Amino acid sequence: MLGWERHVQLRHYLEEGYTQREIAKELGIDRRTVYRWIKNGDLDRDLNPKTVTYGPRPPVPHKLDRYKAIIEARLDDYPELTATRLLEEVRAAGYEGGYTQLRLYVRGVRPSVQPEPIIRFETEAGQQGQVDFAHFRFPWGRRYALLVVLGYSRHMWLQFYPKQDMRTLIVGLESAFRFFGGVPRELLFDQMKSVITRDLRGEDGRLIENAEFLRFCAHWGFRPRACRPYRAQTKGKVERPISYVRKGFVYGREFLGDSDLNARALTWLETVANVRVHRTTRERPIDRFMRDELAELLPLATRPYRSFVLPLERTKQRQSRIVTPVPRIEVERRSLQTYSQIAGGAS
Repeated sequence: MLGWERHVQLRHYLEEGYTQREIAKELGIDRRTVYRWIKNGDLDRDLNPKTVTYGPRPPVPHKLDRYKAIIEARLDDYPELTATRLLEEVRAAGYEGGYTQLRLYVRGVRPSVQPEPIIRFETEAGQQGQVDFAHFRFPWGRRYALLVVLGYSRHMWLQFYPKQDMRTLIVGLESAFRFFGGVPRELLFDQMKSVITRDLRGEDGRLIENAEFLRFCAHWGFRPRACRPYRAQTKGKVERPISYVRKGFVYGREFLGDSDLNARALTWLETVANVRVHRTTRERPIDRFMRDELAELLPLATRPYRSFVLPLERTKQRQSRIVTPVPRIEVERRSLQTYSQIAGGAS
């Protein structure tokens, strides 16, 4: 039977003036076949441009067919059950097939887990600030970025420090408060205990549970709050800016050292980060801060915080470096006979 494609080719060659011998050679068929097509009038039939379609293949039985109901029921109850675990269960039920067949079937029938809807966690003006550390590597060593973001306006402060400890946290927060011109009513920390109590121990070596930091909070008037349980939509106001700092400020820049790094960070905050249009609020953080939030912040403390513990550590370090010279006393060595002569002469 003359197919549609051969029909088109044959008519094309005939219209071009090819002989039957040349057509047979081009099509790779016998010349008599070409002659028969022409004689039988196959070329005069209308062309059918419809694409040839094929019906579905008949189902092929698999060893897994008897156990598909078990797999689907288990996945309905536990959508994240692994294919390895399901293999153990169906083999216990008598399955003798392989793992690949089961894995491909599980991939096709596993229910999709709907992501938890993100609820925007918004706070009132002056209510909350979020604090977090992030580490960066520079040619002169690792540095820790301390980032503070005000929850309402997204106005933020950033500086880099060589250590991630409580002294850095206290010094950094005081700088942030002065930068903002006020103090939010509460600060939200992630894993607050691990940072705040680090390197803070009494003389007997026992860990002082947040005592120093709680005194610092009372001095400035804000309430510390741990982010427990952790949720990205509540802590995201500071975590997303950390990614923004990596890509928008640090990445692709070269710095001359700590002083240059921190000076340029403040310039970047003033000229880029705090004056851009925020994706969530649709406003510039500086505008939202000056208009609504600055007046709602708590007033600054009248003096910096004076630590009960940290200055003692610095004093000990200074004292350990001071070496007091001990005067050397020259003693004349004499024998016992000399002392006897002296004593005899004196008598």
